Amino acid sequence: MYIKTGDKVRVISGKDKGKEGTVTKVLPKKDRVIVEGINMIKKHEKPSNANPDGGIADVEAAIHVSNVQLLDPKDNKPTRIGFKDVDGKKVRVAKRSGEQID
Repeated sequence: MYIKTGDKVRVISGKDKGKEGTVTKVLPKKDRVIVEGINMIKKHEKPSNANPDGGIADVEAAIHVSNVQLLDPKDNKPTRIGFKDVDGKKVRVAKRSGEQID
């Protein structure tokens, strides 16, 4: 998977198309990511010690990795990702500017 935790991404399809956020969690087995403030859903919570009243909370749901695109560190526009061998290490490279991401 070419997207990692902490990456800045833009949603390219779906109800949140055009929004940007930071990846908080990556689920590689399901090919999904959780992006901060994107794909918000209502979750019904039972009363507990942490939340004695219970209620309805807004939480981020996972979004498929094909629906997000990494932002180029140089000009902050969406870019595809390539891989390059630098000093014996495999690093991610932005196709748009050639800038190294890792």
